[in-house]
Amino acid sequence: MRADPTASALFLGAFFDELERWGVRDVVVSPGSRSTPLAMVAYELSRRFPERLRLFVDVDERGAAFFALGLAKASGHPAAVICTSGTAVANYYPAVMEAESSRVPLIVLTGDRPARLQGLGAPQTCDQLNAYGAHVRAFRHMPEPAADAAALAFARQAAREACIAAGGELADASEEPRIAGACLGGPVHLNFPFDEPLKPDLHAEDLFEAGRGMQHALPDLRMANPPTYFDPIDAARMLDMLRGRRVLVVAGEGSCATAGEANALLAWAESFEYPLLADPLSGLRTTSDALVVDHYDTVLAAPTEALAPEVVIRFGRYPVSKRATTFLASADAVNIVVDPLETRDFNCATDLFMRCTPLDLSQTLLSAMRGLARESIMSDRQHAFATAWLDANAEAGRRIEAVGAVEGGFEGAFVRRVVERAPEGSCLFAANSMSVRALDTFYPKGDKRLTVLCNRGLNGIDGTVSTALGAAQRFEQTTLLTGDLTLLHDLNALALQRELRVQVALGGPARSIVIVLLNNNGGGIFDMLPQRSDDPYFERLFLTPQDVEFGAAAQAFGVPHRLVENVDAFDAAYGEALGVPGISLVEVRVPLEGLPERYAPYWS
Repeated sequence: MRADPTASALFLGAFFDELERWGVRDVVVSPGSRSTPLAMVAYELSRRFPERLRLFVDVDERGAAFFALGLAKASGHPAAVICTSGTAVANYYPAVMEAESSRVPLIVLTGDRPARLQGLGAPQTCDQLNAYGAHVRAFRHMPEPAADAAALAFARQAAREACIAAGGELADASEEPRIAGACLGGPVHLNFPFDEPLKPDLHAEDLFEAGRGMQHALPDLRMANPPTYFDPIDAARMLDMLRGRRVLVVAGEGSCATAGEANALLAWAESFEYPLLADPLSGLRTTSDALVVDHYDTVLAAPTEALAPEVVIRFGRYPVSKRATTFLASADAVNIVVDPLETRDFNCATDLFMRCTPLDLSQTLLSAMRGLARESIMSDRQHAFATAWLDANAEAGRRIEAVGAVEGGFEGAFVRRVVERAPEGSCLFAANSMSVRALDTFYPKGDKRLTVLCNRGLNGIDGTVSTALGAAQRFEQTTLLTGDLTLLHDLNALALQRELRVQVALGGPARSIVIVLLNNNGGGIFDMLPQRSDDPYFERLFLTPQDVEFGAAAQAFGVPHRLVENVDAFDAAYGEALGVPGISLVEVRVPLEGLPERYAPYWS
């Protein structure tokens, strides 16, 4: 049965109209044939109503999915990504898995062959039903397009259900700027079978209005905050349990999303004198508040008994720091996990699970505290405990400040300069491996609003550059801090240089992205792991030197490139790249071997 181009257009017009109404502001297209109806209708919506929907094109499917992941991660509301049938669907898999683990609202729309071509050897045809298995929150195999009232109603309901399942914050551009990647969403998958002819009739009457119901006459209400399960009775009991005990708060990725949430958590910590170990992805290093412990990884190289907690309250996932995770696992303490969805406790240490957001718990405890005498809550033991942590943190900070005198040859010196020179309100995206660990050490707290992001869901190097470029569409300035293997793994993302220029030509903002490449010519992190050895296998299997000329690669994609080896040259190159529209690459050469020795003054 041949497709009806008018029916395809109206069915998908209703679908995309409803997606946008329920919070989707961005769609990324991986070009392909079988996804033609999806791509063309999405493009038409973005062309007619650019204020409603932005459309990006990325020819690399793997990168496109990560680009959409970055868009959703930085904004908190769902982004859609479109691909054709066959292996294109499989190329989305890594980003889907990262979205699942990092709770990023991602809506995957895959084109497919109709039922009459399945299982018969038709080209570019495979079984795409439930292609992502349990890694998506919802899967729906869509019917072939039709334009009767029931079909249009279903198209709109399917779009609503996709947005509901993906979750996220369905907020508009006036929302408070995000300072961290805290998300409560996830990926969903809709599979669309299309027969030929594939081109939809974009001249169809009421292309985006057909099938609208009464809900379109209602005010444009936004999704409320996730439900909470923490009431004042629980708060009073919890205060009784905490009273007189040494309490430590550990804030990982997911602790807060905005400056308002961060300030609320800090006010709570100050009221109870709780030292707050702030992971670089928590959003809580954007303040110089005394109770924020930013150098905990260095402190925990040699923890003392005075730092041992009796109660640990954890927000978000475990910190980047392995030392912190080991310390928490060995602490003889009551473990309270605060999360609206799950414990994420691979230490298997949860004693009490509070199914609510960190903001909800902190504000409910504050409210409960106001009805009690402050003296009945505070204790000398907690004061002494907090003082011990703050003194240890200050001492570690003095050691780490010494990196400012290093002129070159050490990753930490350049990371510190990036943190110091990155503009207020900009995004700092860290790759995994050594980049995020160096950031953990050399990113001091301070009164500068930076949004620090990283794909910590599965800790992989897949699609890092693409994710950062997607996130960058939310900020005037973004800096990506990465190593050479991570950049090499997603080198195709530099081809987006042209797409960024297209966006400007279409009237979009000129985003500036500086990639700071810490090039140690291999997998330097393994020099700090148990695999380290003088045997030949170590270099062959783990250090893996690559000898890539990144300057030539950058030139191939039209990306400006500067190679530097010392801090002064870096300051000049980084300063010149800031504010330049599109992608710029500043490459820093550092040694491959000797990483433990270079970090020893700051980590041991």
